[in-house]
Amino acid sequence: MELIATYGLNFLYAAATLGLIVLGLAVVFGLLGVMNMAHGEFVALGAYSALIVQQQGLPFIAAIPLALLLCAIVGWLVEWSIIRHLYKRPFDTLLATWGLAILMRKGIEVAFGREYKSIDQTISGTVNLLGVDYPAYRLLLMALILVLFILLFAWYQRSNTGSRIKAMVQNPELAAAVGIDTARLSRSTFIFGVSTAGLAGVLLSPLVRVEPYMGLDYLLSSFFILVVGGLGTLEGLLIGSAVIGGTDTIISAMFDKTAGYMSVLVVSILFLWLRPDGIHARR
Repeated sequence: MELIATYGLNFLYAAATLGLIVLGLAVVFGLLGVMNMAHGEFVALGAYSALIVQQQGLPFIAAIPLALLLCAIVGWLVEWSIIRHLYKRPFDTLLATWGLAILMRKGIEVAFGREYKSIDQTISGTVNLLGVDYPAYRLLLMALILVLFILLFAWYQRSNTGSRIKAMVQNPELAAAVGIDTARLSRSTFIFGVSTAGLAGVLLSPLVRVEPYMGLDYLLSSFFILVVGGLGTLEGLLIGSAVIGGTDTIISAMFDKTAGYMSVLVVSILFLWLRPDGIHARR
């Protein structure tokens, strides 16, 4: 029973954290059609924001506004200088943001070095849940992610801005004709996407090794989730996170991490072959 509870909690943790990581890419790729290959580097910016706060002796929570501000500024510069010229050209955005990712990784390496960094956990210890002593920070993180997704879903479904985004995605020419500033809305959507990546980097930083190339793994996982779940919906994002996170957790526990990664790759290839639109794509 304890083993089942442990696997279940690990599954929920994997699905929740993957969902948080891929949220920004799902927004940018699913709604704007921009293949942001620098998504992982924005996650890294969030993690290094936590490192800066720690080095300055400030509370861990101060890293959240720092990461959001830093990613928003960089995101605005990237959208203004590169992305706005490449909308509706996904392959060009792939190439442009791949070069940007390399530049950002090298910039982080110059600023902080190549060695691994660690972030102290402000919430340590365990909580007994379902007969299992589980890390308290992981439980708090899962609760925060759940609240974030509920609020985001409600906002997207009910707010005027959410309605404008839907109109822009479905028919940008008609949206512009009725007075929606599609250029400004696209810029804001892109900035929101990369800022959520920075938020994910902050929240996960105490649990992972922080280093300049950490974003590469997150980028691959994010695309696997979008392949399985489908583009353009929060439901697809959550389903994809559950499938990929569950597959990785179960196979890694049964064998090893390499087997878990290979199983995720096989699942993604099968979906590309048999169901290229994913389980719950936008219609």
